[in-house]
Amino acid sequence: MKIAVYPGSFDPITLGHLDIIKRASLMFDKLVVLVSVNTAKSPLFSADERVKMIVDATSGIDNIVVESYEGLLIDYCMKNNIHIIMRGLRAITDFEYELQIAQSNKAFSKDKVDTVFLTTSLEYSYLSSSTVKEFASFNADISKCVTPYVAKRVYEKYGYTIKTKDGGKEDEQQN
Repeated sequence: MKIAVYPGSFDPITLGHLDIIKRASLMFDKLVVLVSVNTAKSPLFSADERVKMIVDATSGIDNIVVESYEGLLIDYCMKNNIHIIMRGLRAITDFEYELQIAQSNKAFSKDKVDTVFLTTSLEYSYLSSSTVKEFASFNADISKCVTPYVAKRVYEKYGYTIKTKDGGKEDEQQN
């Protein structure tokens, strides 16, 4: 069975992430989407919230498992007998950063873990979780960036409600 892990902070999961997940799920028997817990960062969503959003976004994909992990990615891979890390690339600047990490992971795993890169579809090449949060913080439309469920959760975090296309409020409850 070919298993790969697709790690990230996914704070929140974007349509770009989902594009990589869907395409990677066709290449492997099982794809673990791994929410990385980095105690040095202050994410908008807890690890459990991020897992829930990813589970919702990937509900139609049968060979996906969503988990969270605090620690080194290669330790997770070794404990779970996973030898392939899947990473998405948006631009050449991503490649330089990701290449260094891939080489480090390979070296520290004693050549037992390799990294596979997928380029993001052009329609999502501009997209990042940081961009989504920045736009949402000003109550801008993020519907082209995330699923409706994720949009609702992001807006709630900023104290906004989602307006439906006819101008009515979808959800009157605010945080």
